[in-house]
Amino acid sequence: MTPGGGRRISLTLCRDPEAFAALGPEWNRLHDNCPTATPFQSHAWLHSWWRSYGTSGRLRVVLVRRDGRLIGAAPLTLTHGPMPLLVPMGGRISDHCDVLVDGGDVRTAVGALERGLHRAARHAVIDLREVRPGAAAERLYESWKGARARLTDSVCMELPAAPVEELAKRMTTARAQRVRAKLRKIDALKIQAHTVPEAEVAEAVARLLRLHELQWRGRGVNPEHLRPRFAAHLVRATRAMARRGEAVLTEFRMEGEVVAAALTLRSGALAGGYLYGADPALRDRKADVATMLLRHDAQQAADDGRGVLSLLRGAEPYKNHWRPETVTNQRLLLAPASLEPLLRLHETRARLRDRAAVTVRERLPAAREWRDRLNSRRAAAARC
Repeated sequence: MTPGGGRRISLTLCRDPEAFAALGPEWNRLHDNCPTATPFQSHAWLHSWWRSYGTSGRLRVVLVRRDGRLIGAAPLTLTHGPMPLLVPMGGRISDHCDVLVDGGDVRTAVGALERGLHRAARHAVIDLREVRPGAAAERLYESWKGARARLTDSVCMELPAAPVEELAKRMTTARAQRVRAKLRKIDALKIQAHTVPEAEVAEAVARLLRLHELQWRGRGVNPEHLRPRFAAHLVRATRAMARRGEAVLTEFRMEGEVVAAALTLRSGALAGGYLYGADPALRDRKADVATMLLRHDAQQAADDGRGVLSLLRGAEPYKNHWRPETVTNQRLLLAPASLEPLLRLHETRARLRDRAAVTVRERLPAAREWRDRLNSRRAAAARC
C-alpha cells in the first residue's frame, strides 16, 4: 500500500476467476461512476465473456482502491501469440474497450493504473483495441511513461439521441420523405414492439439468433454469432444487464408471431443497437427493418435521456442515410521502455495488416464475395 495525498492507495492484480466474479457489486459502482464507460465494460458483460471465451491462467485485472473503495480497473487477459500481449477482456465481440476510473478521482486512479500496468506488463505489450475517443484509456495513454503507439481501429457511426422525426431533419428532403413512407408502411403492417422480461431472456435470445442467421443466410453471417459459446454468453450477459437497465431485448411481433428481435446495450449517455435478426419474409412485405429498429432505439434513447445513439461498428450504406457522425476507434499500444523493440515490432505488423486489408478492399472487390462465401461455410460448420 502507498500513501496518496493522505489517503491509502492499494494496487492488486486479480488472476482468480472466482475473485473476479465476486467483484460484481463494487465493479458496478465503479462502472456507474465512470463517465466514459460503455456497456462493454460492465461486470455482467465481462464476466460472462470470460466464462465463454477466457483461457485458464490468463486473467489479468489490475485493480486500484482508495481507502478500500474501488476507483480504477483495467480488465485484461494474457495472450501468447505471436508475442506476449495483454489485451482487453471482451475480445472481438465487444465494440468498445476501455479502463474504468472513478469520475471523482480520475488523476489518482489513472496514475495508480499506470503503475499497476507497468508491473503487469513486465514481459508483455499492452494492446488496447477499439478505444472510443474520449475514453479513460486516452488519459492513461497520455500519462504513460514508457513506449507507446497510437493507431486507428474500427469506424463507428453515432447519432444524437432524438426521436426519428428529429433525425429525419438531418437528411435531404427527398430522403426524409422516403423514410416517412417506410415508417407508414411499417405502421400499416401493425408490427408491435414487446420488451422481453428477464425471465424470458434465454428463449428470446435463441429466437434472436435464429432470426439473425435467417436474415444473413448466404450473405456472409459472422460464424461466431452461431456458436453455442456466443449464445451462452449473450443469455448470461443480457439477463444480468437487463436487471440493471444496461440491456433491453425487444421482440417485434406481427399477427402474434415474432418477426424481428434486437438487443440494445446502454450505459451512461450512450445507447447502441448491438445485434438484431429479422424474418426474411419482412423484405417480401417491403418492410425496412433497419428503419423500424432505428425508430425504436432512437425513441427509447431519447426517453431515457441518453445523449448518443450509437450504430456501433461498421460504415454500412444504410447508416450513412441518417448523416451520422463518424467516430473512429483507436488502438493504443503501451509497454515498459525496456520492451520498446517488441512494441515497435507489434506496431509494424499491425500497420502492415491494416494496409493489406485496405488494399484488398479497394482493389479486389471480389474478395468480399469470397469472404462472404467463406463465412457462410464457417457458419454452416458452426450450426452442426
